[in-house]
Amino acid sequence: EKTTTFDEAEKVKLNANEADDEVEEGEIVEETDDTTSYLSKEIATKHPLEHSWTFWFDDPVAKSRQAAWGSSLRNVYTFSTVEDFWGAYNNIHHPSKLVVGADLHCFKHKIEPKWEDPVCANGGTWKMSFSKGKSDTSWLYTLLAMIGHQFDHEDEICGAVVSVRGKGEKISLWTKNAANETAQVSIGKQWKQFLDYSDSVGFIFHDDAKRLDRNAKNRYTV
Repeated sequence: EKTTTFDEAEKVKLNANEADDEVEEGEIVEETDDTTSYLSKEIATKHPLEHSWTFWFDDPVAKSRQAAWGSSLRNVYTFSTVEDFWGAYNNIHHPSKLVVGADLHCFKHKIEPKWEDPVCANGGTWKMSFSKGKSDTSWLYTLLAMIGHQFDHEDEICGAVVSVRGKGEKISLWTKNAANETAQVSIGKQWKQFLDYSDSVGFIFHDDAKRLDRNAKNRYTV
């Protein structure tokens, strides 16, 4: 079964947009047998991804009312094809439109975006910072790199989260085995390359973050 790469995912969207542009606004399209047959084939021919992925949303309003951390996390949508990804992405607020305090996650299906999740427990995060309202494009390219199977150590990837705060946004890339320095450094370097991000980025072990909170130091930097 053929899976779809980062570049192909963008081409699928462009082709879909071109098809839409051929029909002028307000124009009525006569539905012939040929049209019906074509549409049926297009619907049937979806582009499968290497993995299924799930969007999660952490609502800041619900978060403030909950005693247990993570109890405000809500499963939003699971997708497994390029077309379903774009359908979800185009109907979910982009980071610049989210309220302060919100967290939007995209993780491999069946992995919960929590330190306690068995797959994430021994992992860590790479983190990038952005000015307020400036993370939309980087968030999209992070998603495309993940779902498009672009990282050399793709099996290490758990998911990503964009966090909207008063001073700006942060995008975090979660991985499985924090102690595997070679894999983590490779992921960090490739992520910077995909996003054309010029500042240095650091990697924090989940264990350090749990023990030291804001005092946790970067173990790796690229």
